[in-house]
Amino acid sequence: MAYSYKGAITFGLVYIPVTLISSVKNNDIGFNLIDKKTMSRVKYKKTCVDCGNREVKNEDVVKGYQYEKDKYVIFTDKDFEKIKTKKDKNITIQQFVNLNEVDPIYFDKAYYVNPIGAENAYEVLLNAMEKENKAGIAKAVLGTKETLIMIRAKDGTMLVNTLFFANEVLKAPQIKKLKPIKKEVDLAVTLINQMTGKFEPEKFKDEYNLKLKKAIKSKIAGNEIIEYTEKEEPSKIINLMDALKQSLKGNAKNA
Repeated sequence: MAYSYKGAITFGLVYIPVTLISSVKNNDIGFNLIDKKTMSRVKYKKTCVDCGNREVKNEDVVKGYQYEKDKYVIFTDKDFEKIKTKKDKNITIQQFVNLNEVDPIYFDKAYYVNPIGAENAYEVLLNAMEKENKAGIAKAVLGTKETLIMIRAKDGTMLVNTLFFANEVLKAPQIKKLKPIKKEVDLAVTLINQMTGKFEPEKFKDEYNLKLKKAIKSKIAGNEIIEYTEKEEPSKIINLMDALKQSLKGNAKNA
């Protein structure tokens, strides 16, 4: 499997060489941009602004920082690597926290941790974190950006979650607080409990993706797409109490 990072996890004087392997795959269906008159592909070109919009090849594109108007300093990949210390390149655990203390709003991407040496140290760290329900909080420079990282254990597997820094997470919008009616809250609690079950991700399918694939096949065959309609349109109930009561009845029938 292709890996996204090769380096090491360190805590104290313990050094574990690892690779990070993506834990998810992209199932998005890709569409090209087409000129509807000619049915030809539309492409975006990199052009030189001060060269009469001459096209620039990818190998001739470099990164530049504008320090004054129209004045840049150029950074190459080697330049970025030169300013990284060994600590920056490694995933250095700075502290451990209780796993349930980390709000999911900070989660970005998840990776599987694959040891490529010091397997015993890997297993010791994995088992210790799982036993204590702890996660390691670390930092590392991935690419050209310092990244906050959480290392955790789940079902005998070590994972890394990249996290957003606190200053990247926006504050919640201010919402006018209303005092709810106790009877409505009690009905909502009953409905929630009635609808509660074990989280089984395999039960949830990307139905729109399946319909889109079916529509593509239909188009290829020269057929028109048939509009999907709901079997049963939900009735509009304005009163919240009535809506909760009807939801409870409907959910009881489907149980």
